[in-house]
Amino acid sequence: MEIPKVFESEYRFCRILWENEPVKSSDLVRLCQEQLGWKPTTTYTVLRRLGDRGVLKNENTVVRSLVSREQVETAQIDEMVEKTFGGSLPAFVAAFTRSHKLSRAEVDEVQAMIDRFREEEHHD
Repeated sequence: MEIPKVFESEYRFCRILWENEPVKSSDLVRLCQEQLGWKPTTTYTVLRRLGDRGVLKNENTVVRSLVSREQVETAQIDEMVEKTFGGSLPAFVAAFTRSHKLSRAEVDEVQAMIDRFREEEHHD
């Protein structure tokens, strides 16, 4: 299943939805007004747009997501790595580490991910 594209302002909206779902649309309007400074019409427009694209479902004024935060974030990163680095994870990591100093704990965490991947690959 291809994850629908979620743009920046929509992502901020989705974060509120994911933290509160299932949520009544009227409560979502209030939360978006408080946290994003949106007018009710803006929230209802985004609700409709994301519903049309299959990101959420608004049924009987109760809103639920159809895609998870992890799915959306993974799709965004995949798109960025593909578009910016030709799909090369090593090129992405090299660019990232040129401008971000990794702590020893972060290096250990990345190494543990690589080790898990190699272990899973070995068992396939």
